[in-house]
Amino acid sequence: MPRKTNAPLPQPLFSEPVFNEAGAPTPDPTTFRTTHDPKADDQLYKQVQSLLTKDTVSFSASTGKPGDLFTLESALGAQGTADVQAIQKAGQIVFHAAGDTGAAAVGKLPNELNVADHLSNDLHTSTGADRPAFLFHLGDIVYNFGESQYYYDQFYEPFRNYPAPIFAIAGNHDSFVIPKTAVADMPLTIFTRNFCATGPVITQEAGSLHRTAMTQPGVYFALDAPFVRIIGLFSNALEDPGVISSQAGQTTKWPNVPDLQLAFLTAQLQNIKAQKYAGAVLIAVHHPPFSYAPAPKSGAAGGTHGGSTAMLRDIDTICKAQGVYPHAVLSGHAHNYQRYTRKVNFGGSNYAVPFVVCGDSGHNVTPIVSSRSKVAPADPAPGAQVNYLDPNPVVQATGLTIENFDHTNYGYLRITVDKKSLHIEFHPVSKTGVKAAVDTVIVDLASHTVVPK
Repeated sequence: MPRKTNAPLPQPLFSEPVFNEAGAPTPDPTTFRTTHDPKADDQLYKQVQSLLTKDTVSFSASTGKPGDLFTLESALGAQGTADVQAIQKAGQIVFHAAGDTGAAAVGKLPNELNVADHLSNDLHTSTGADRPAFLFHLGDIVYNFGESQYYYDQFYEPFRNYPAPIFAIAGNHDSFVIPKTAVADMPLTIFTRNFCATGPVITQEAGSLHRTAMTQPGVYFALDAPFVRIIGLFSNALEDPGVISSQAGQTTKWPNVPDLQLAFLTAQLQNIKAQKYAGAVLIAVHHPPFSYAPAPKSGAAGGTHGGSTAMLRDIDTICKAQGVYPHAVLSGHAHNYQRYTRKVNFGGSNYAVPFVVCGDSGHNVTPIVSSRSKVAPADPAPGAQVNYLDPNPVVQATGLTIENFDHTNYGYLRITVDKKSLHIEFHPVSKTGVKAAVDTVIVDLASHTVVPK
């Protein structure tokens, strides 16, 4: 008989990480284990709606020094050395990325399970160098606000058959604090217990399943794996915009937010420059720097979530100061897929940098534009210039193009990196069973430019 979700197994149970249930894949559940009242949740959500525009959260510094790296090898435990050597010998690494997976109601559960099953099946059926090494979650794991009792239903159960590490940055729904929440029940406390543990323990949230907690150093961290380095930033608890600092020098200020990530990003970019790091450099942050909205005075509105240009100013300021710019930026939050190319002249060279939004991995899919005053919105044309989404850039930005989008299907990213190039693929997961095309962008690492198709 399965034990109750709130009854933890004796610790320590395992000396090594456990990433899925042993044996054959298990069938999907048909409902949540925890009693869930969507109407009550919706009512609460409406009550806190105004707070979502002004309540940020503080957070602790990651363990170690700002320049420290969290390695894939260490996350894998005793098998890590052999696995990393195999990846290096194969000459490439493959991994998944996905955002906004949490099913907030039973009616949404099939969509989350569908995406999670596609991710798990991809890993189980891939072999050799083509087998994904991990999943990097782009935030909003548990809706509505990171409650402990929903981790089993929205995270551990859907990913019970995913046999690899799942790293994560916290989204706003994993960090926003409902008024009168006890200290022990704070969302970031729960997130930290499940993703930033000091060892491979099974948490109370895992229920009867065996996936052990991840051992990330904090809510922000840098993951070092063969051929790629992912700098994960925590963009805080606001519904919009994303915030990685107090923004003390900008128009809008968030004094409750510590500036820890500014020193962290600075130290990470200093390392990359000092080491002459030749691999792919990715920045992952839950809130997207760019999210589509029609041009001003068009009579139409953007989607549910807009871009966070003030947050991008923080990132760009540090990148410019350190002379290092990422090869791509990954985000979630907006519940659809969007891919941009931002052209920048950086250090005398012309870069083309993909900004990819993948926030449709199970929770919801929403239109990229919405109507305003009964004006029917027009979808953007692939390849359209949207420079107005990048006002007053810190770096020398020379153009912003929306290359592609998908607001019909759920989906996830499959990313491949070798010594020369970065391949980012969006794999749609159809709600209707009709197969949709995979969207792909390839970046040449040496030149920081997009390879023409």
